[in-house]
Amino acid sequence: MNAAAANTDTKGLVGLIDRLEALLNESELSEIEIEAGETSLVLRKPSAATETSGTEGPASATGATATTAAAPAQPQAQAALNAVIAPLTGLFYGSPSPGAEPYVKVGSQVLAGQVIGLIEAMKLFNEIKSDRAGRVIRIYPEDGALVKAKEPLIEVER
Repeated sequence: MNAAAANTDTKGLVGLIDRLEALLNESELSEIEIEAGETSLVLRKPSAATETSGTEGPASATGATATTAAAPAQPQAQAALNAVIAPLTGLFYGSPSPGAEPYVKVGSQVLAGQVIGLIEAMKLFNEIKSDRAGRVIRIYPEDGALVKAKEPLIEVER
């Protein structure tokens, strides 16, 4: 499979996960479990993840959902006005490799188009570039944390 086809597959899968998440949030269900061949996916509402946080299966999203649920949503919504937003869902990495200097630090200047981190989705690492220039005043996700599309990654002061 070539890189363009793999990128299209990744975007399609991330889009499917986002649609399933919206379906789950709009329903009275507490979780959705999907199996296709050897791949399985479990999506849980934050309240269900908190209740079952002691039971983790091989493909459980419990830990990530519980971590996300613990964070207050209000400050992120306000900061989104000055934030660089995640374009896709995946694991966020603030440096090119473990032990390497981070792409950006709180207090550092960032330019529009500058790489601020990586998001790993479907074993592909996607460079995330800033769409604005300014001084970094906050970095939202921890290294290796799950981020969802449209969540803030860094907050920039112009």
